Amino acid sequence: MVHRNGVVFWILSLSCFWLLRISVSKLPQGEVDALQQIATSMGAIYWEFNSDSCQVEVVGLTAQAPWGSEGSVKCQCNFVNDTYCHVDKIVLKGYSLPGILPPELVKLPYLQEIDFAYNVLSGTIPLEWASLRLSSISVLVNRLSGEILKELGNFSSLTYLNLEANQFSGSVPSELGKLVNLNTLILSSNQLSGELPTSLAGLRNLTDFRINDNNFSGAIPNFIQNWKQLGRLEMYASGFQGPIPPNISLLNKLTDLRISDINGTAQRFPNFNNTTGLITLVLRSCNIYGEIPGYVWKIYSLQMLDLGFNSLVGDIPNNIPSKSLKFVFLSGNMLSGNIPDSILTDGSSIDLSYNNLTWQDPNQLACRENVNYYINLYRSSSMKNPLKSILPCMKDVTCPRYNVMEIRFYWAGKGTTRIPVRGVYGPLISAISVIPSNKSCSDGGRKNITAYVAVGVVAICFVFVTASVLWWKACLKGKKSRGKDFEGLELKTASFTLKHIKAATNNFDSANKIGEGGFGSVYKGVLSDGTLVAVKQLSSKSRQGNREFLNEIGMISCLQHPNLVKLHGCCIEGDQLLLVYEYMENNSVAHMLFDPKDDQLILDCPTRLKICIGIARGLAFLHEESRFKVVHRDIKATNVLLDGNLNPKISDFGLARLNEDEKTHISTRVAGTIGYIAPEYALWGYLTYKADVYSFGVVALEIISGKNNNNYMPSNNYTCLLDWACHLPQGENFMDLVDPKLGSEVNKEEVERMVKVALLCTNASPSLRPAMSEVVSMLEGRMTIPSIIPEPNSSTEDLRFKAMRDFHEETQKHSSSRSQTQNSPALQTDIASSSTSH
Repeated sequence: MVHRNGVVFWILSLSCFWLLRISVSKLPQGEVDALQQIATSMGAIYWEFNSDSCQVEVVGLTAQAPWGSEGSVKCQCNFVNDTYCHVDKIVLKGYSLPGILPPELVKLPYLQEIDFAYNVLSGTIPLEWASLRLSSISVLVNRLSGEILKELGNFSSLTYLNLEANQFSGSVPSELGKLVNLNTLILSSNQLSGELPTSLAGLRNLTDFRINDNNFSGAIPNFIQNWKQLGRLEMYASGFQGPIPPNISLLNKLTDLRISDINGTAQRFPNFNNTTGLITLVLRSCNIYGEIPGYVWKIYSLQMLDLGFNSLVGDIPNNIPSKSLKFVFLSGNMLSGNIPDSILTDGSSIDLSYNNLTWQDPNQLACRENVNYYINLYRSSSMKNPLKSILPCMKDVTCPRYNVMEIRFYWAGKGTTRIPVRGVYGPLISAISVIPSNKSCSDGGRKNITAYVAVGVVAICFVFVTASVLWWKACLKGKKSRGKDFEGLELKTASFTLKHIKAATNNFDSANKIGEGGFGSVYKGVLSDGTLVAVKQLSSKSRQGNREFLNEIGMISCLQHPNLVKLHGCCIEGDQLLLVYEYMENNSVAHMLFDPKDDQLILDCPTRLKICIGIARGLAFLHEESRFKVVHRDIKATNVLLDGNLNPKISDFGLARLNEDEKTHISTRVAGTIGYIAPEYALWGYLTYKADVYSFGVVALEIISGKNNNNYMPSNNYTCLLDWACHLPQGENFMDLVDPKLGSEVNKEEVERMVKVALLCTNASPSLRPAMSEVVSMLEGRMTIPSIIPEPNSSTEDLRFKAMRDFHEETQKHSSSRSQTQNSPALQTDIASSSTSH
């Protein structure tokens, strides 16, 4: 007893000693600083880290973490070598961080694991990482591009590498074959091509290998037989040719095998007789013929069997011993015989469509209603009566003719199952075929209303699909007539009642008015749950207002990004057209820069750079990263809003248009604002995303200078701010552009960077303007700005300033005539503009 008490006392004492040592151990300041730099490089706006407890307290683009995100830092304390703790693992997952992979990881010499999944990181894997000794890397679901870094082959301790759902291209580097300790290699959903290097044969410790959804070539390599420890192998639509190597039978530890969409030589069913632990077996569209081996049905652990779209024949056995088999997909084969009762277990899902099975009497188990399984028998049997072949559970019918329109959806295996979350597919439908038919049927028997119901159901499905397609188009570009325009909008965005909106804005009290736009006013409001909103009230009498309303809903509800304003919902009631946005505490960039109030907040130089980068990121998303590529057409300071932390958000999508690269955009109706419209669009109606790049350049100059491009004329020699700025590079007098309100608190390097990028964006030739992703990289200092900016023409020759010269001439004429009449209309600088400030 005494001995036992002594042991307990010794353990408690030792534990207290270790806890005491941990409590006084801290991270070196260099590692604390490195973590801050890493978060910044990844695009985090918020970062709070407690170095005493090694805890991430706040991180991301907002103060509150998004649902499903994970942010943590793990520290390892080694008291043998020193009294400091060191960063061992970093997880910044699910924050939609828009930056790059941080090269600053090299400042954490003890780092072993990183997980940067589910962000929007761009660029490629930094070369600096080559000196690290990481054991686990996950950059799952980002926007990384370029070739896979061959220096990854130097990570001899690497056991886990996940590059899935990015935009990596080129071939897989042969150097990865040196990663002899690698257990997991996931390269799915990229743009990889070529053949797998034979050096990968040396990865004998692999347990998980996935290369779905790529563009590889050649046959599935035979060297996979070397991966004797492999438990999971996935090759959905990888691009490989068949046949499946016969030596795959040597991989007897497989539990999950998925191969689909391979062409080439037809083959019999591969041999899996020794692979008795299979849980999932998918061999879909693999050009397999012959019968399904009997042992497949006897794999007791098998839960999912997908052999669809092959050329399999024979019967399904009467006795299937496995009780775990819940998913059976055998569509698109030539199977015959009866449907055994043993396959129809509780909770199972079975697809036997498009086969030659025996017709099922309505009283048989496969056709019974109100059972706890799902079975698809559409065209599963071949009958003389064509209606029975389509719907095999029907009773005999007598009908002169029938119409069934057949609609088939096809998925070619492309698209990741990781976005937005695991298990949710991306582009499921690769093609749609519609086959109309008009046939007769007269097999005798009594008339059955089921036939007509079935035809009606199919017709309703067709109407539903058609309506869905029309709705999708409406989500993108709206319709034309007011009466039909607003049908179905509740499907795309939340709906508010006019009563709620009036309560939120105090019946549109003038005291709550915060802005005025081309088609209506903007009011501050408070919803019943306390949420601050901005309510945009459009004029229902204007056809153009109707178009803007539809376009705004269609565009913003389909686009989500930290630098795009969020649309909460809309209200269509009576003659009211209302849009409800998130409230932006600091109004617009124009309000912050051009409002002459004495108490106006002065934006410092780093903040102005941050605003420029934020706008650029939002436009890069619209032009390059969103599934729907969009040209905004009205980028200007009044259409960039600022939240409480001065983060910019692009607003007013009423003039936005989809950008289809394969089409030449020649528009007879130019929309936008004079002074911000690109010359090729203003003069000839030629519209591409480079028009937004031009507008961004003008806004960037306004942010630097604090001057409005349209209202600033430094002398009679220059028509506007841009005209003046275009002549500065000759003398390198960039500092002349800086807002005088900044005083001496100016970073000359930042100013020069912003000015050079702005002038590059406003080049008269659209082909010489950069893409917005390049603009982001240049503004962040990750990409060199071209040193040669073309020499400007004189303002009388430069077409960029023609509209401004005409505008100022009209303004002068208007001013001189005002003394003669007080009834002259005010001149507008907007051309079908959607300008709104709030």
